[in-house]
Amino acid sequence: MPAIGASQLASGRRGLLAGAASITLLWAAGPARAFPDYPVTPGQRGTAQKVAQAGVPLSELSPNAPDRYTVKRGDTLWDISGLYLRRPWRWPELWGMNLQQIRNPHLIFPGQRLVLHKANGRAWLSLEQGEMPTVRLSPRVRSENLAEAAIPPIPLDVIAPFLNEALIVDENTLAGAARLVATPENRVLLSQGDRAYARGQYGDSGRQLGQPLQLEAGSPRRLRIFRNAVALKDPASGEILGYEAQYVGQAELVRSEDIIVGTGADGKPTQQIVPATVDITLAKEEVRIGDRLLPAPPPEWPVFVPHAPEPEQQGQVVSVYGNAVRYAGQSQVVTINRGARDGVEPGQVLTLLKESGVLPDKTDPGKPELRLPGERNGLMIVFRVFERVSYALLLQITDGVKIGDRFITP
Repeated sequence: MPAIGASQLASGRRGLLAGAASITLLWAAGPARAFPDYPVTPGQRGTAQKVAQAGVPLSELSPNAPDRYTVKRGDTLWDISGLYLRRPWRWPELWGMNLQQIRNPHLIFPGQRLVLHKANGRAWLSLEQGEMPTVRLSPRVRSENLAEAAIPPIPLDVIAPFLNEALIVDENTLAGAARLVATPENRVLLSQGDRAYARGQYGDSGRQLGQPLQLEAGSPRRLRIFRNAVALKDPASGEILGYEAQYVGQAELVRSEDIIVGTGADGKPTQQIVPATVDITLAKEEVRIGDRLLPAPPPEWPVFVPHAPEPEQQGQVVSVYGNAVRYAGQSQVVTINRGARDGVEPGQVLTLLKESGVLPDKTDPGKPELRLPGERNGLMIVFRVFERVSYALLLQITDGVKIGDRFITP
């Protein structure tokens, strides 16, 4: 594409701002929940404001970056960023938007055409004018959620099950969790639609654990069922970072837990525990007596805009998600030993390293040991963050990922 002059440069930027302004206009005119308020980190905002003035160095462009690209259904922000940039996580530099004027820069739709501009050793993208989705109105009430048509940052269908299923608890939460204790027919295994009984409080009056399951205002009725809370240990220090609970299903509380106080034949006071009644509403696998219950959180659908971490991060893989899985491949999930307290947030991209190998130098008669440096193995993106650990999706890898593998800022 030939170099363009200053007037064309300004025109291209106006086109970008006009296109994004159209998105904002549609948002304001539509239903209140039509578009989610996607997060923009301070680092992204600062980078984008600089790029809006200067553009991106041509050296940052991918060698095969097209002059024009029409967004297709099934594209992701990660795909398009990788098409144009050598390092896809440098998303703000790809778009170069003035985020003070554009509240929501992440909505890009199939059918829109992206135009690459180059001038004075710099480059930036804009939306070709006239390519915004058109909402045709007729004299009747009609609503349409355009956010569902927008392309996602990464393949959300891959991580959707983990957004509400992955659960990290501490030792106290685990000890105080309610549990399934019985069934009407004395069955051991349960499935969706079955009824069961549960207790939320254990111990005598002086040393009670947990809270009774009660049907009252402010108390949760939807519960998650889990088992086998496995300790997650830091590969370096051996410290327990939390307990990963295996998600089994969901239940709904239909009757409160109670205690019946009476008097025995000997005249002494007695009490009988009446467990709470729950219905199994979802079962990923067979539910068992002894499985634990915790309140279900509200549905969580954050947006994962790829970006480099700030501050810089480094750490190790703690576990590979899944039963009896030793190595993780592309599009699988791992747990890492960094969390919210370390500045980790959803959307951060991290570089995985292969373990440094040790082998003898066969060219030396003494055969001294050689420790090979760790090489890059691929990229992963963080999508769920707890206090001390996080979950990440493997985006691009060349070899299997295992517990103890190191990661760094890309």
